[in-house]
Parts: sequence; structure tokens; C-alpha cells
Amino acid sequence: MKHLKWLPMLLVGASLMPFAHGADPAKVLRIALPAPETGFDPGKVNDVYSIGVVENIFDPLLRYDYLARPLKLKPNTTVGMPEVSADGKVYTIKIQPGIYFADDPVFKGKKRELTAADYAYSFKRYADPVVNSPVSNMLTDWVDGLADAGRRASKTGKFDYDAPISGIQVLDRYTLRLTLVKTNYIFLYTLAAKQFGAVAREVIEAYGKDTMSHPVGTGPFRLKEWKPGNKIVLVANPSYRRPVFDGEPTADPEDQKIAKDLAGKRLPLVDQVEIKVIEEDQPRWLSFLNKQLDITGVPKAAMKTALHVNNNDPFQTTLNPALAKRGIRLSHVLNLDITYAYFNMKDPVIGGYSKDKVALRRAIAMAYPLRQEVLPLLYGNQAVPMQGVVATGMAGFSPNFQGQVKYDPATANALLDQFGYKIGPDGYRTLPDGKPLVIEQATQASATDKQFNQIWQKTFDSLRIRVKFKVAKWNENLKSAYAYKLQMWSLGGSASMPDGDDSMIELWSKSIGSGGNLSAFSRPEFDHAFEASRKLPLGPEREAEFEKMNRVVAAYQPYVLGVTRFTNSLSHGYVLGFKPHPISTIGGFWRYVDIAKH
Repeated sequence: MKHLKWLPMLLVGASLMPFAHGADPAKVLRIALPAPETGFDPGKVNDVYSIGVVENIFDPLLRYDYLARPLKLKPNTTVGMPEVSADGKVYTIKIQPGIYFADDPVFKGKKRELTAADYAYSFKRYADPVVNSPVSNMLTDWVDGLADAGRRASKTGKFDYDAPISGIQVLDRYTLRLTLVKTNYIFLYTLAAKQFGAVAREVIEAYGKDTMSHPVGTGPFRLKEWKPGNKIVLVANPSYRRPVFDGEPTADPEDQKIAKDLAGKRLPLVDQVEIKVIEEDQPRWLSFLNKQLDITGVPKAAMKTALHVNNNDPFQTTLNPALAKRGIRLSHVLNLDITYAYFNMKDPVIGGYSKDKVALRRAIAMAYPLRQEVLPLLYGNQAVPMQGVVATGMAGFSPNFQGQVKYDPATANALLDQFGYKIGPDGYRTLPDGKPLVIEQATQASATDKQFNQIWQKTFDSLRIRVKFKVAKWNENLKSAYAYKLQMWSLGGSASMPDGDDSMIELWSKSIGSGGNLSAFSRPEFDHAFEASRKLPLGPEREAEFEKMNRVVAAYQPYVLGVTRFTNSLSHGYVLGFKPHPISTIGGFWRYVDIAKH
């Protein structure tokens, strides 16, 4: 899962200030991100906002069909799908000839073709300690010899990119063979992950430590301008191969219309994507209503006026007829995402596995009014409570398991009493050893975050526990989270594959320190079930291992489970081809959207 903040997953619009357009302003797509990006080196980023840009600059081997539901993988830079051995360990991949990187001074005026060696080099980077990739284990845990190469580099201080690695073989200019150390029946999803696009070695070496601001890929767009935390401008890549749209629509009339609108068109369809970072809901919403942006999400404050929500069935949500008359369209989709508050299991106050520490975390979860206040007040009932760590609709979801604790502040207080968290003369609880009990929760400064903080304040007040809110920018909190300096933080994850492995890996002990497992959760019984699930094909036996993992998580409470959210995305009538994708939620539609004259 890709880390994101406690905001509804919005595909949001541009700022209130108009953009400077080129010769044809109708071919500029204007959007916004609700939090700052961190950079655009695919090997170094794991936040959903940066990845939304990265997936439009770089090309992974495979891609998801834009319209197909259930999700379907297709060739991207490959000739057909990879050839997979019967035991699920050997993947032989043919690269399409004639694919070229975007022009860059590093290439000295020559066209630079994409080859199998580029993917080999790109995959090796994930084991390089200098790169320090937050998703390294997606490859190092699987590709034979890659983890060993990383360990050697840690000892010598330099990764040897020219040394042979048994699991990465370049058979010829266009053929790559990957050999895994163990069976993996879902490794094709890894090859489609947005971070695993190919980079050119000479580009990485030329820009050295500044690779985050010099992305050069083979994808549909290239970076034209970047003002960190403020503005990003992408322009169509002249070197892009311009594939013809080939989406496979469902029977849904909207999908059929998109397929008809885009039939025979070459991608990308817009000349420029202009992105602003706007952290507050109201400016985005007003911009959309004034046609100063093209696509937006419906903020919570506008849900009552923009949508007709069936509180008994959130799947039955429709657009206000007044907006529909203006040509505005609604896309209402249940995401493959999760939200949660995590506890730092390394922290001496809130972490640990003793019964008193579990009781403290359990009491906090029991006092959190998810259904009573969070769902109606902060999500407008446009979300469903999580039952476990895996989102509804993903392989590994356990429909018969209920890991969401019951809201019961009275029992929560009794639990704290039982385990020695006494209420002192000042009216607040102490630790069992008599020292003050204070929980520090990381947060951001947006209006939505402040609303969440108010509910968390009420939660802790109901338990007689002091709480302090440590406010910082979201990307600053993420850096602190990677260093395990936060005690508690609310965030979530967007799926990078339609499989529960993507969620459970965030609680695997071997993910600690790699940019995953921010809670530093570590239990051998969880690890055993997780590792067993990775050896099994899809089916009941694998699903049973996922249920075991859910039960371990429920027993130790490293998370306060939140919700899986609906996306309510609005687009103006002149926007053609827009459809949110469950995997590519931020940037997955940019190449497919067309802007009609208006």
C-alpha cells in the first residue's frame, strides 16, 4: 500500500489562479494534489502523490487495462505477456523494439532506445543501499541473488552494477529473464507496479544525488517544471511511442461511452498536465464550480449539496440534478484502499506486546467513534468500515472475519483500570508505574485534519488520557515515520496491486526499516502465515493464511482500523474519457483524458 494522509482520496483540481496555457488551452489538463509530493525518482518514492506523477513519466513492463473490471494486466513495453514457468519461479520477458527515452542532454542529441539491460539496471537499484528504496523488498525478497548483492554493497560501500546476479539475466538486447528464489504466483502484479518503470543508467549517474528532480523515462509525459510542494508541469513526451487506446469496457453505459470516445485515438490525448498542491478543500471546490479546474473530488462540506447519499446503502449515491444540468458528471467508485491510525510498536509508552500495552491500544480503539461520528461527519457516509487489514474487493479479504472493535468507551475505561492505568488527582491517567501518560499524535494543519483531531481529542478525553498533537507537513511526518520517530499517526494506503499481499507486507517484520511497516509490528506467528501465503496459489488455502494474519493483528492492535473510501469524482462535460482506476488512483487517467473545446 502506498502511504497517504487522512484525507478522502480525491482526484482534485487546480488552484484559484488561472494557468498560463499554450497555443491550445483546451488540451491542458488542470488538476491538483491535496498534499506535497517528495520527488520523481521511482526508486526512491513511495507516497501516492509522487507516484501519481512517476507513473506518467516511466514505463513498467506491464500495465492495467484502463476500463476492464475485474482488473486485467496487459503488456506495456513487452511483446505479449511474460512467459512464466510452471513452478512460478522463472519469468522470461520480451521488450518491444523501438521504444525510446525522452530527449535529455545526457544522451547528447542521440535517440536512446529502451532495452532489457535498462530494466535489469533499474531493478538492481532497489537493492542499492545508497538508493534506499522504501519498496526494495518487493524485489529483493524474490529475485535470486539481489538481496545478497545489496548486502555486499552495504559492506563495501558501493553497489557493483556490473557484477552478475543469478536472478537477473539479459539474454539479448530485448530479452530479460528473472529467476525467483521461491514460487510467486502473483509476481506479474509486481512487474506492473508503478515504481518499477525503467530508468537509463547514464541519466542516473549524470544527475547523481539530484535524480528526484531529473526524471527521464519512456512514458507519455516528461517533467517541464517543478516547484516543490507548489506546482508541477508535465508535457507530452515527443519521443513516446503513442499507442492507440485499447481499453476493454464493461457493459456499463459510461464505460461504453468512454470506449467510443477514445476509440482509435493515440495516447496521450492532452499536451500538458498542470498540477498544483492545494491542501484545503474549499479552494479546490470553488475552482471547479468556476471551471478553473477540470476534475475534482467532492469535499465533505459539499456532499450534502452535491450528492444524494443513501445513508443505509452508500453504494447508492447520485449527483445533485442542479450540477448534472451544468454538464457535470459523477464517478462513484469504492476504492481499493484502507485508512488507519497506527501505533509505533517501538515506542516505550504505546508500543510493545505485554498485556498492559495491548490493553492501552485496545482501549483507544474501543473509544474511537468510527461509525458514530467519523463516518457521518468526516466522510459523509461515503466509506465502509474496514473488517481487517485487506480492503474489500481484494484477494485476501476475509468476508467472515470482523477485526473492527466495537465502540464501547465504558468497557475501554474498565480495561484501563484493570491493567493499572489509574486516574490521578489531576483527572488524567498515569502509566502502571505511576509516571504521566501522554500520547503524542502526529497530524497536519489542514481543515480536515483539524476535524479528525477534534474527534481524537474527544476519544482521549473519554479515556482520561492526555493527548498532544504534533503538527507538521505531511511529507515531513512521512520522513519522521520512516525513522520511527512518531508515536501515533493517522494515514492510509492505496493499493499497488489487487491482492492482500500489498497490505499485509506493511506488517511483516522484514519490512521494518525499508519504508514499509511504519508501526514496526513484529510477531513470528504473523510472519509465518504471511510467508506461507506467498507460496500458495489463489484459493481457500491461501485465504486461510490471510485470516490467520488478521487474527494476529486483531490480537495485538497495532492499528486502529478505519475505512475503505468511496471516490466521488466530478468532471466537467468537456472532459472526455475520465474514469478513476482502483490501482492508479492519482495519475492513472492523465494519458486517457481528452479535453474538448469549451
